[in-house]
Amino acid sequence: MAADPLPPLSGPVPTPEAAPLSQGERLVDTFIAPSETFTDLRRNAQWWLPFLLMTVAGWGLVYVSEQKIGVQKIVENELQARPKAEARYEQATPEQRQQQVKITGIIYYVAIPVFTLVIWLVMAGLQFGTFKFGANADISYSKSLAVVVYAGLPMVLRHLLAMVSVLAGASADGFTLNNPVASNPAYFMNAADSPFWYFLASQMDIFLLWTLALTAIGFATTGKVKMGTSFAVVIGWWVVITLTFAAIFS
Repeated sequence: MAADPLPPLSGPVPTPEAAPLSQGERLVDTFIAPSETFTDLRRNAQWWLPFLLMTVAGWGLVYVSEQKIGVQKIVENELQARPKAEARYEQATPEQRQQQVKITGIIYYVAIPVFTLVIWLVMAGLQFGTFKFGANADISYSKSLAVVVYAGLPMVLRHLLAMVSVLAGASADGFTLNNPVASNPAYFMNAADSPFWYFLASQMDIFLLWTLALTAIGFATTGKVKMGTSFAVVIGWWVVITLTFAAIFS
């Protein structure tokens, strides 16, 4: 007697979930397969490792620059892009200048983790609000922060490239920690000529544009919104913030 045929399977066959990524795998995939990293952020929004790398790379750049170029030269170069601050520095006594340089050298080390974290927190808040309530994205603030942090990893490469440049004997004239490598048009400009246009040109940085692209990909992937919408939101905030800071500091 022939066996009765098996009844057909009911319902769709579940798709196996992708294996969770380690923190190290996330770092690598951010550069070679960003969608993998940002998809994994939906599972776990930890971002301590990129923050640690950014801090260490920033400290390394400060240390190397102070040893090879000197804090005073770096401070004087950076003041060229801030005419009002430069005027106050010029009016100070030699003792006051020396004290300011000494304090600034310490502030560099404190500002790298603190200032970086503050920027990330603010940017994550702006992006989260826009995507959540303006684009109906399926995302939380913690995941928004993780997207912003991982998208900032190209800046670690910028720090490392700058360290190599300084160690190789980069010219001290015009060198600043804010713009240490020739990755944007402002590097070839004199900040004193036009601080406003210098700042705008500095924001056309290869590594910053890379970060913006990753941020857009991250919110599109993690927040499940259209890629075009994501790029429009990210670039829109970049334009607003860039013009605001250019007007303030020029």
